[in-house]
Amino acid sequence: MEERAQNEPEAAALVSDTGLAARPSLCALKDRVRSGDPRALGRAATLVENQMPGGRELLDALFADTGRALTIGITGPPGAGKSTLVSQLTRVVRAQGKTVGILAIDPTSPYSHGAILGDRIRMQDHHSDAGVFIRSMATRGQLGGLARATFDVAMLLDASGRDVILIETVGTGQDEVDIAEMANVTVVVLAPGLGDDVQAIKAGIMEIADVFAINKADLPGADQLEQDIRTMQSFGESAERKAAAPVRRVIASEGRGIEDLLGAIMNVSNSRTGSRSSELAWQNRLRHMLRDYLYQAVPQAEIERHAQLISSRAESPYSAVEQIAKSVLPL
Repeated sequence: MEERAQNEPEAAALVSDTGLAARPSLCALKDRVRSGDPRALGRAATLVENQMPGGRELLDALFADTGRALTIGITGPPGAGKSTLVSQLTRVVRAQGKTVGILAIDPTSPYSHGAILGDRIRMQDHHSDAGVFIRSMATRGQLGGLARATFDVAMLLDASGRDVILIETVGTGQDEVDIAEMANVTVVVLAPGLGDDVQAIKAGIMEIADVFAINKADLPGADQLEQDIRTMQSFGESAERKAAAPVRRVIASEGRGIEDLLGAIMNVSNSRTGSRSSELAWQNRLRHMLRDYLYQAVPQAEIERHAQLISSRAESPYSAVEQIAKSVLPL
């Protein structure tokens, strides 16, 4: 939170002028992001997340440098230990000499409208490491476990040369499926002792897992939880795909089993590299981005106007959609 507060005035200064006067600053910022400068990354993320002038232009200029990072999504119910697991995965990845970007998605504060938990609180062990960039992002009412600008900030991290990007979702339960459209590999974190986990969330995030991580595996109930996961994998239309999803036990608080988990993640990623599934995953991410951008292109006042007309039966929702589509994509 402190770093963001410091960056926002600096980011605003970069685009305080309009027209060509602002371009040299944006060009310099682009080059610094490409070089992996953490301060430049923080400023660029502020531009993008707050939808400030120049943010879209910056993303456009950096897009050709993206597509190289491994993006790992970490999701699961509250209390499963996602933050601790992200911290431990970061430790192992850094030991391999790779750089890491972390996007920790937090609920929105009703007072400041920022992330309730600060990145320094969550990942203190890595704060002084120049090879780790951490950004807490507020959901700002966005459903699906991610913040609206998550995709864009992940693109910035990718363009900056980060080898691995870890995205930790809010942890609200079965509706956190957006991460599957954004990550190369999605890890669903579960833990024994949190109730009937598999039954509670099987209609949502159980189906998107590429790897299952049973955290707190030293607690009673770990065997039963693994059995429940494997039973769940045998059900449904996607049973054949999910039967191959590896299950790994970890104790994140002690750093146990992390190397094995990362190995399973890398195996999934390597099996898709250069394959049709990898291409489709990238297309899904771009489709997700385009859908959000098209929605943002519609003025909220226009949506409200049509909503009032529809509620009074002065207009049908079908004609409203047609008119809105024409305003965004005129023929």
